[in-house]
Amino acid sequence: MGQKTHPYGFRLGYNKPFKSRWYADKEYADLLHEDVKLRRELKDKLKSAGISSIDIIIGRKGAEIDKLKQDVQKRTKREVHIDIQEVHRPELDAQLVAESIALQLEKRVAFRRAMRKAVDSALRFGCKGIKVRVAGRLNGAEIARKEWYLQGRLPLQTLRAEIDFGFAQAYTTYGVIGVKCWIYQGENIPRRKQQEDKPVAAVA
Repeated sequence: MGQKTHPYGFRLGYNKPFKSRWYADKEYADLLHEDVKLRRELKDKLKSAGISSIDIIIGRKGAEIDKLKQDVQKRTKREVHIDIQEVHRPELDAQLVAESIALQLEKRVAFRRAMRKAVDSALRFGCKGIKVRVAGRLNGAEIARKEWYLQGRLPLQTLRAEIDFGFAQAYTTYGVIGVKCWIYQGENIPRRKQQEDKPVAAVA
């Protein structure tokens, strides 16, 4: 009991791709540290922009974007290409939902109200299930505790289930509050090449 697995890592290679796609024969540790540092700096710099995820791919070919590109090139000392894709339904993106709740908690909004609002919005936009959990000194209480809401289905142990997971932290005057969000968006069954190539028997 209590052995929790990250929903994204659990599905890697099955129906989820890696968020860093690069290979190194030498200096692997340096490149890994550069990768982690770059992610952290971009998240901090673009905190108000609502960044869902950062994918770093090596080998593929606005004024603010150009400035950001120059900054990243200066840090990494190599050619950089930045491709920004819009999240069309932020209410169904777990990372953006978690960050939205954290932002509201920093503005002293009641945590139950922020959680209920996020859950209702996600269900209204058509998700199959959502769970939101906050932990820490809620409402400035002396003892830290956890509160959560669950609506709909959330089959975490089902590999084909499309589970989106997000985590954010709210830095309040009385301590840090952690926010976690799980969103179930339906089933995603990867098509196997063997099944596609299998010949169909003719019926006489």
